[in-house]
Amino acid sequence: MGTFFRMRGICKSYFVGGEDAPVLKNVDLDVEPGEYLSVLGPSGSGKSTLMNIIGCLDVPTSGEYTLLDQEVEEMDEAGLAHVRSREIGFIFQNSQLLPRLSAQKNVELPLIYAGVPPKQRKKRAAEMLERVGLAERRGYLPTQLSGGQQQRVAIARALVGDPSILLADEPTGALDQKTGRQVMALFRELNDEGRTIIMITHDMNIAKYARRVVHIIDGELTEGGGTEDA
Repeated sequence: MGTFFRMRGICKSYFVGGEDAPVLKNVDLDVEPGEYLSVLGPSGSGKSTLMNIIGCLDVPTSGEYTLLDQEVEEMDEAGLAHVRSREIGFIFQNSQLLPRLSAQKNVELPLIYAGVPPKQRKKRAAEMLERVGLAERRGYLPTQLSGGQQQRVAIARALVGDPSILLADEPTGALDQKTGRQVMALFRELNDEGRTIIMITHDMNIAKYARRVVHIIDGELTEGGGTEDA
């Protein structure tokens, strides 16, 4: 594999009140396969905008973004949709599970959209629920699960398509401290297995679980060192 993930000179501005308002300023970022990176920054720092660009949910105003040897700015909408559905597993602050579907069916959803046959997707979803420690809860509805269990179902859903990158946006923001630590322990296990994880957070106590931290303040990104002993 050539370049896995590379950003050079990424800028993003929005037109507000008759003038450009810069949100990201010349962001340079490289991520290697198997890294566990945390992007740490306060509210309004630009981290959510950066996450949206990393996840191909938004495009930069200028700069170059190469993901899995592909120049993202050259992709059409079909190409971007493919990357979002096949290469990136999204995990959000709130699990965003469909309330009327069981844990099993929620995890199957990405595979349904991808056209995977029923037998195969059921097997794969069951394997992912077992991986996150919820095999015995696969028939439960989200309302029958704790907050931590719901987030683990969301992680299983993000994993089920075997994406190249897990992109987590404040994944413990809606959880208590103990449950948050359990979710972070699962992230560490996934990274130990070779999963590439990029986590966006405002909380240093959560960021330190990653093996590398970068800081974003006022749209500017700086390295923050490693956290191997966290």
